[in-house]
Amino acid sequence: MDVPDRAVPADAEFQKLVAELAARLLEKGWRLATAESCTGGWIAKCCTDRAGSSGWFERGFVTYSNAAKNELLRVYPGSLERDGAVSETVAAQMAEGARRGAGAQFAVAVTGIA
Repeated sequence: MDVPDRAVPADAEFQKLVAELAARLLEKGWRLATAESCTGGWIAKCCTDRAGSSGWFERGFVTYSNAAKNELLRVYPGSLERDGAVSETVAAQMAEGARRGAGAQFAVAVTGIA
């Protein structure tokens, strides 16, 4: 699966990625969770816009504040302080927190500057 170089792909391009992801998740019988900050639920919306998404999409978390990242996704306060909310470390912790919190087999996370 090719991930676009741009920070946020065009809608049509992103829908193609969602279709590829959906096919792979269905093939494996896996469920997806999303953890979003600056996108405010846009990724989850794109997923649930697809017909049949109930077969692979579990839930999404919108955690804009650092407190929400810690409370809902168990992002370590030390990581937020040391690395900042917009870091690979925090994004990885967000994804893992979403996966665990949703009981899903797969998760994606995004954090950035809005």
